[in-house]
Amino acid sequence: MNQQLIECVPNFSEGRDLGIIKQITNEIESVDGVKLLDVDPGAATNRTVVTFVGSPSAVVEAAYKGIVKAGELIDMSKHSGEHARMGATDVCPFIPVANITMEETSQWAIKLAKRVGETTRIPTYLYGASQPNTKRNVLSIIRAGEYEGFFEKIKQPQWKPDFGEAVYNPRSGATTIGARDFLIAYNINLNTKSTRIANRIAFDIRETGRVKRIGNPYNGKIVTDENGESVRIPGSCKAVQAVGWFIDEYDVAQVSANLTNFNVTPIHTFFDAVQKSCLERGIRITGSELVGLIPLKAMLDAGRHYLVKQGRSIGVNDSELIHIAIKSLGLDELAPFDPQKKIIEYQLQSVEDEKLVSLSAKKLTHETASESMAPGGGSIAAYVGALGVSLGTMVANLSANKPGWEERLSLFSDWAEKGQEINKELLYLVDEDTRSFNGIIDAIRMPKSNEQEKQARKEAIELSSQYASEVPFRVMQTAFKSVDLLQAMLDVGNPASLTDTGVGALCSLTAIEGAYMNIRINTKDLSDKDFANELNSKADKLLLESKERFNKIVDEVHQRIS
Repeated sequence: MNQQLIECVPNFSEGRDLGIIKQITNEIESVDGVKLLDVDPGAATNRTVVTFVGSPSAVVEAAYKGIVKAGELIDMSKHSGEHARMGATDVCPFIPVANITMEETSQWAIKLAKRVGETTRIPTYLYGASQPNTKRNVLSIIRAGEYEGFFEKIKQPQWKPDFGEAVYNPRSGATTIGARDFLIAYNINLNTKSTRIANRIAFDIRETGRVKRIGNPYNGKIVTDENGESVRIPGSCKAVQAVGWFIDEYDVAQVSANLTNFNVTPIHTFFDAVQKSCLERGIRITGSELVGLIPLKAMLDAGRHYLVKQGRSIGVNDSELIHIAIKSLGLDELAPFDPQKKIIEYQLQSVEDEKLVSLSAKKLTHETASESMAPGGGSIAAYVGALGVSLGTMVANLSANKPGWEERLSLFSDWAEKGQEINKELLYLVDEDTRSFNGIIDAIRMPKSNEQEKQARKEAIELSSQYASEVPFRVMQTAFKSVDLLQAMLDVGNPASLTDTGVGALCSLTAIEGAYMNIRINTKDLSDKDFANELNSKADKLLLESKERFNKIVDEVHQRIS
């Protein structure tokens, strides 16, 4: 899929009246081409974070309708809440998701900002990658003074809106629109009600740190530089904005943070840094909460981090890594944490993307045995390959956890992790083989009432048949990757799992030879003989090497058994 996708995460200054929130999200959902992913209201902050995704033009339209509706329904003159805010739609970020650059995303954000500023009474500011002026591209700097201070701030020449009149609208306030990288909004709960302590912890961690003082670090005289600017002591985590506050709803203080680049400071790094600061102050973390969505990578990285700290293998499946991350970070303390709803990739994932591999083993066999032509041998070959590498991965994990083998943990953990990656690819190919077959059927069903349609149909059949030949070759290549894992487990793995390694080798070889058969049959009637001959030649060589390598493993297993 080459569709361009943008994520939009508007923050509306209403978190208590669910009726108002629903009217705003109804406007967003009324636009074709967008999918509403998450609605996260907060009563204490009186703020709702909405997440939706779609094509660029659809996202612009949906965001515009949401901003207009929020301006109609939310009266900022009556608003109060823990979170800083400057308008009914406080901020509206665009985030590139798929097949689109930050520069392109930024231009779509500017289009929205221009439209809002020119067609409503809402003064509009650009921020992030959409704002070329580095003195006003940071949200916290733009929002400084908040709603109450903007009546005067907007009159200052340096704070003239990018779009719209420099007149503050008391009802809807102002808004900020721009493009940015994925931001993780994340709050950590403390076993204290003290906002002062929570703030001190936040100052220890956030990138901007705290101002340097003489004597007492909290109320001593502020140190300034030659320009009269306050000297700051940086916090321990870059790309982190944080503040401490008290949440009535939970009756605890929190360290509330925005992780503006989770590749620089991952969520687990931030959590550990807060924990270190807490322990130094006699405070304990009781749990945490995620506001909005989180990328899958951030959760998997956290799971691996805590497994390593526990001295366990990281070569486990994604669901296990996510479970470890949830429990280690305490993400389910305040409410259940549903990965399908909180992880962005899972929200975007279509049910059709994993139609077969989401079935139980029993249902997959029933589906295969039905009168339908798909799934067939190609999908089953990929699935058998996944079972083969899974057995090798199992041996690696058992070896990693074998008592007395602790010094070899890293070796087996690395092999298990490689096995999981191979397994993921093969499981993807289970459904991809069926999709490629369906592509041929769709091409055959194309109209052929005239010469132009006949030619288009012929070309479509050829291209879809070529792809249906390439997919099983990918199965061959991917299943072959398991040979090194299985050989290593035979050589140095847990001897109690000897036959598991042998069965894994047999499964992998079956997958490769089964996929080879599909290549031969799918290339048989191709018009492009050069394509067919080249693919068959590569498949021939790979099959010969596979038989040699995997049969060697199987023979050795038999010898060691006897």
